[in-house]
Amino acid sequence: MTRDHLYLLPAGFADNARREYCPECAEIWGVLAYYPAIKESVEIVYQPIAKPRANLVERLGDKNQNCPTLILSADSPDFENCGIMTRRGERFINNARDIGRYWANRFGAAVPRGTGPL
Repeated sequence: MTRDHLYLLPAGFADNARREYCPECAEIWGVLAYYPAIKESVEIVYQPIAKPRANLVERLGDKNQNCPTLILSADSPDFENCGIMTRRGERFINNARDIGRYWANRFGAAVPRGTGPL
């Protein structure tokens, strides 16, 4: 079984003349800290803050460069209400809350607060 690919910005990067972090990527890192088994199931790929983000553009096109993005492997299951999209034959989720909902379905993790029932 191949692993899903999780595209994140690094924990700290230079932008707007200061060091910053991505709040959605930090949310995902928190979930991975809560559930180490999920972290072991994904291949983490760091992306630069500057666009174009070549790895994502190559796989999903230039309109889908958001981080965090989870690209599902061919073996990964589908679940409803998780924001799964398809581009260039790839299934992906491009925001922290939907990624959290997907992991709740797949791994039994807790559901992100405020996202409604699964």
